Amino acid sequence: MLYIVWALPALIVIGLLASGRASTLVAAGIGLLVAIVVALGAAPAGFQLRDGASALLRGAWIGWIVVPYILGGLLFWQMAIRPGDAAIPVESRRQNRQSRRRLLFAACFLIGPFSESATGFGVGIVGTMLLLRRLDLQPVYLMAFSLLSQTMILWGGMGNGAIVAGAFSRSDPTMLAVNASFFQVALNALWLPLYWRMAEKAGVGASAHECLSEVVWLGGSLLLLIGATRALGPEVAMLCAYGPVIVLRYLVDERPDAGQRLDALQRMAPFALLIAWLMATRLVLPLSELLLQTGRLEPFVGAPAWSPLFHAGTWLAFGAVIYAFFYGHVSNLGSQVLTAWKTGRLAILAIIIFSMMAELLSSSGIAAALGEGINSAAGRGAVTCLALVSAVFGALANSGNAANGLFMSSQVSLAKEADLNVAAVIALQHTAALALNLISPVRMSIVCNMAGCRGRERAVYRAMLPFAAAVIAVLLMGSLMITYRVL
Repeated sequence: MLYIVWALPALIVIGLLASGRASTLVAAGIGLLVAIVVALGAAPAGFQLRDGASALLRGAWIGWIVVPYILGGLLFWQMAIRPGDAAIPVESRRQNRQSRRRLLFAACFLIGPFSESATGFGVGIVGTMLLLRRLDLQPVYLMAFSLLSQTMILWGGMGNGAIVAGAFSRSDPTMLAVNASFFQVALNALWLPLYWRMAEKAGVGASAHECLSEVVWLGGSLLLLIGATRALGPEVAMLCAYGPVIVLRYLVDERPDAGQRLDALQRMAPFALLIAWLMATRLVLPLSELLLQTGRLEPFVGAPAWSPLFHAGTWLAFGAVIYAFFYGHVSNLGSQVLTAWKTGRLAILAIIIFSMMAELLSSSGIAAALGEGINSAAGRGAVTCLALVSAVFGALANSGNAANGLFMSSQVSLAKEADLNVAAVIALQHTAALALNLISPVRMSIVCNMAGCRGRERAVYRAMLPFAAAVIAVLLMGSLMITYRVL
């Protein structure tokens, strides 16, 4: 009975989201209130009001750390792309079979993920769909391919999910992201043939040679991305790795003349300058150390510190302001700041609330006790059960932070209790929390509204079902390998 009481915060949040009667923010708020009551009234060890207040403040601090990523990324994207009608260079509007297929691949696997890395929460879908409209696809395929731009969600929103997951698991976010990226490779290995099959059905087929080219481009991009993650951290890895890849792809496919190259350079200048600066802040050690120590705040031991001049979100916001002055969009700056807040506020508040709930459950000992209970009840299937629940919950909440907030501490406790590879369990949990977000109801709503096809969600879900099945297969295989100590 006590285990049910301890699980109430998670059960209530999942129930509210699954029923569709409450938004993520409302469900999170109710779950937090229940967690406070449970922690103060039924914690395994003594947990006083002062302890609860400390846990809530720590959780709020962890949530705050990712706020600049969200607002800075949204603001930069809006200022650099929308007002000036700038565009990332892609294949021209030639409508031969090869150019159509190359535009489809670039939009789904290169440009879409690049856009999502700067914004998160499905906003990158907007740019992907604008590109895919050139192909005159049937609405179902237009929406399904737009959702595929979310396949690199591990690095979405400046990698804020890895930062939060690292805080919940008390681990290094860079190594967490590197470890989780190997699951991402497995997912893409299964997703790519499914993409080929769907492209054939949509009338954008390709020769075996072109498919092999896509394997090389995707494989090379992933290797570069993993290397960038290890060297630079998850916040800036996607921007720094995929920015040059997109430019290279444009040069190889389009073979532009001098005038076209100059035009593309001018349009990409804001991204190029930002990427170069972010790389410098990570690789030039004297500069990195100076930025890290200037104004550094670390109010909680073991929680992420905040160095405002090292934080990538700060430089995204600064870049947006510089862009506004340089390109004459100062008059739009105020409205774009407001738009960025309106777009990101629900995600921001939900992250902070879930972070507070996670810290409360962890500090009170409830998460550890639940981990022990699940291990006793499910035995070797415990890791698998929590991973699958996290995947579904992450999709419902449209956020890996929500699933990690509720289940990461329990997974870590379970791994320690069963003497499993803790780093692998953390990576699996983080992957599970994110991997089904490409079919999140929120993202599904975005693509259906943009395509003007409200009410067609069921057809899109059917098209995306094989991709979801691939996620489940990877999670099952990964959890089995961890359980039987292959990993």
